[in-house]
Amino acid sequence: MNIRTRLTLRFILIAAIIMIMSSVLIYVFSADYREDDFYNRLHNKANNTAKLLIEVEGVDATLLRRIEQDNPVALPNEKIVIYNFRDSILFSTDEEHVLKINPEIINSVRLEEEIRYMQGDYEVLGFLFQGEFDRFVVMASATDIYGIKRLQNLLYILLFVFAISMVILSISGWLFAGQALQPIAKVVDQVSEISISSLNLRVDEGNGKDEIARLAMTFNRMLTRLEASFITQRNFIANASHELRTPLTVVTGQLEVTLLNTRSENEYKQTIQSVLDDIKSLNKLANKLLLLAQSSSEEREKRMQPLRIDELIWQVTDELQRHNAAFTINIDLDQNLDDENLLTVKGDEQLLKAALVNLIENGCKYSQNKTTNIFITASFNGLRIVFKDNGIGIPVDDLPNIFEPFYRGSNTSNIKGHGIGLSMVRGIVRLHRGVIEIESTEGSGTIITVILPVFEIADQSRKGTRRR
Repeated sequence: MNIRTRLTLRFILIAAIIMIMSSVLIYVFSADYREDDFYNRLHNKANNTAKLLIEVEGVDATLLRRIEQDNPVALPNEKIVIYNFRDSILFSTDEEHVLKINPEIINSVRLEEEIRYMQGDYEVLGFLFQGEFDRFVVMASATDIYGIKRLQNLLYILLFVFAISMVILSISGWLFAGQALQPIAKVVDQVSEISISSLNLRVDEGNGKDEIARLAMTFNRMLTRLEASFITQRNFIANASHELRTPLTVVTGQLEVTLLNTRSENEYKQTIQSVLDDIKSLNKLANKLLLLAQSSSEEREKRMQPLRIDELIWQVTDELQRHNAAFTINIDLDQNLDDENLLTVKGDEQLLKAALVNLIENGCKYSQNKTTNIFITASFNGLRIVFKDNGIGIPVDDLPNIFEPFYRGSNTSNIKGHGIGLSMVRGIVRLHRGVIEIESTEGSGTIITVILPVFEIADQSRKGTRRR
C-alpha cells in the first residue's frame, strides 16, 4: 500500500470517527431533549387536570372525564389516574386499564416524589400533587408518536449525511493526499535522474522552509559529500595506479635492458640491487596504502587498547635512528605529566606507530639538519604532541590540500615521496577521535600538532556516543 492510499485511509478514518462521535452526540442530546420535553408536557397536562379536580369547586370526576374527552390538547393515548391518601382512585381516564399500577409504584412516588418509566409504548410519569389538606399521587402516561418520528427522521438524516460525507471525504482525501505528496513525487523523479555519472545534479529545494525542503537540502548535502568522496576515490585510484605503475615500469625496463646482452657479474649485481630498491619502495608504498585504508575502518576501533604514548614515541625514535643514523630526534616531556593516566591513550598500536613514524620521518627528511623536535604536554581536551622542524616548510597555496592523498608540496619535487603520509596520519588521528593541526611557513619549517584524548576521556566519549 503506497503512502497516498494510507494517508487517504487515515484521513477518512479520522473524519469518520469525528462524524460518528458528533452524530451520536447529536442523537443522544436530541433524544434527551425529546424525553424531557415530553415528560414536561405530560406533567403540565396531568398537573392541570389534578388542579381542576381538587382545587376547583363544582368539578367532579364525571365532569372532568367529559372535559378530558373533548380536550383538543390531549396527548396521544393519554391516560391520567389520580389516587388519594388511601391509594383509592379518585379520577381515571384509563378505562381500558392499560396502565399496570401496583402499590409498590405508588409507594415509590410517595418516597421519591417523581418517577419515570416505560411500559410498552407508553411513557409513564408519577408525581405527588400537594392539595390544601392532603397529597395525591398522579399517574400519567401517553405515547410520544410525533417525537419518536422526529427522532427517527433525525437518525435517517444523520446516516444519509454520514454516507454522503464519506464519499466526499474519500474523493477530497485522495486529492489532498496527492497534492500533499506532489513535492515528494517531484523529489523522487529528480533523484531517479541522478546516477554515478551525474552526481553534480541537485534536487529542487522548493521554498526552503517546509519539511520537504529540509529533506531536499539534506539530500543535496549528501550528494555533495558523495560527489566529493567519489572524486577523491577516483583521484586516489588514478594516483595510486600511477604511483604503482612507475616503479613497476622501471623494474620491467631494467630487467629487459639487462636481458638484451650478456652482462658481467658486477653489472648483474647492480641491476639486481636497483630492482631490489625499487621493489622495497613499491612494498613501502603498498604498506602505506594499506594503512591509509585501515585508518578509515571502524572495525579497527574495536581492537583498541590502552597505550602509553611516550613509550610508543621512544620505540619509534629508536627504530628510526637505528635505520637512519643521520636523524636527530629531540623529545621534551612536560614535567607536569607525572601521572601515568595523563600519558595513556586508547588506540591501535600499529596505526599510532605508523602515524608517529611518518610525522617524525617527514620532519627529519625535509630538514637540512635532519632534526625533529617533539613536545609532549597536557591540554584541557587531551594529550598534546607537537612535531616541529626547521625544514623547507609548505607553501601557502599548498596548505589547504596538504592532507589529500598523493598531494605533495610544490617545493618537494627533489625529495622522494608519494604524498600519502599526511593523509594517512589524519585518518589515524580521526579514528582515535583526535585532532591534527598544521602550521607552516615556506623556508622556516613546519609545526604539526596532534591532540589525542587520554584513555579515560576517550572511553567516556565512546560510551556517550553509544548512549546517543
